[in-house]
Amino acid sequence: MTRAEQAAKFFVEGYNCAQAVAMAFADLVQMDEQQAAKLVSGFGGGMGRMREVCGAVTGMFFIASALYGYDAPNQENQMKTYALIQELAGQFKDVAGSIICRELLENPPADPVPSPRTEEYYAQRPCVRMV
Repeated sequence: MTRAEQAAKFFVEGYNCAQAVAMAFADLVQMDEQQAAKLVSGFGGGMGRMREVCGAVTGMFFIASALYGYDAPNQENQMKTYALIQELAGQFKDVAGSIICRELLENPPADPVPSPRTEEYYAQRPCVRMV
């Protein structure tokens, strides 16, 4: 199973977009799936269901930072990390059209109550494709 397929499977199981992506790549950063899921749990729904940056994108940023980020206040390392994050965001935007959750979902309401995961939910949302 590819990592994309794993992420889609996690999303369909009920994990949010950020969790699905982070969990699919957790082994690359020496983390178990549950630990990754917990660390990014608040990033789903465009950051706490505020419909800001897509959870699939923040999950991707989390893994990229764990793999290539910096851990000392050094401007050169910071610039390299930010350049990588901007490149990844640009690639995602080129494919999906946006990195903003509400734009990807065509401006749904932003409230803290998660939508029930039904067949209609999956049919209406691009989330499985995003992860």
